[in-house]
Amino acid sequence: MDAQARDHLQRCFVLHRRDYGDTSLVVEVFAGAHGRFPAVAKGARRPKSGAVALLQPFQPLWLSWSGTGEVRTLTRCESGGRRFPLAGERLYCGFYLNELLMRLLGRADPHAAVFAFYHASLGELAAHAEAEPVLRRFELQLLRELGYAVALDREAGTGEPVVSSQRYRFVAELGMCPVAETEADGISGDTLLRLAGDTPLTGPQAREARDLTRALLAPHLGPRPLKTRELFRRRPRANQPQMSANEAEESISPQMNANGRK
Repeated sequence: MDAQARDHLQRCFVLHRRDYGDTSLVVEVFAGAHGRFPAVAKGARRPKSGAVALLQPFQPLWLSWSGTGEVRTLTRCESGGRRFPLAGERLYCGFYLNELLMRLLGRADPHAAVFAFYHASLGELAAHAEAEPVLRRFELQLLRELGYAVALDREAGTGEPVVSSQRYRFVAELGMCPVAETEADGISGDTLLRLAGDTPLTGPQAREARDLTRALLAPHLGPRPLKTRELFRRRPRANQPQMSANEAEESISPQMNANGRK
């Protein structure tokens, strides 16, 4: 891995960064061919270094690194294109995607498909696509790629097709189970079929879909809450100044740093 990375630039993103010493950074790198790993960018914060402007979230990068330990050392950094200009709620969505990757991806576990649809999701958010469908697609694709997918169009146990007029409940380690007609909770079969077919959702269906993906993610995220959800709860109103990317990252930086999986 290291000889190849040292000799050839690799397509990457920075998921998170923090200051290290007086002049350096520690960055959480997500590489298309190598997965997620921490690296030190020595001297990146020196006045004459241009690396600090590049080594930030949502900036496509070409990186090379060296080292054999858990923490690598970056040796070269080049832009891989224009940074995705996320702002307001879409900025929080971007950090949410980053936190999911940090919490769910193991270190040095390559997932080229995840890298590709992460890149595509940032592009959709930057193009002002409706945020909720982008997040739902990303969550479901991530679960599928990691082997945690749940069949949304089939009943658990029987394998019978989901019925649009029936309501269902997600049961961990089983799947989607039908609920009695007298029960009002759960998620409609119509919403499940729309999610499975990547079909647009209405307002109530979008809320059902959000609750479902939270339930699907919960067993794999563990008891510690996602800190980026605090950004959504504390987001400024429309007539108030919006957080910059640096302000948003700093507000969740200690928590994000503590959440990465080994």
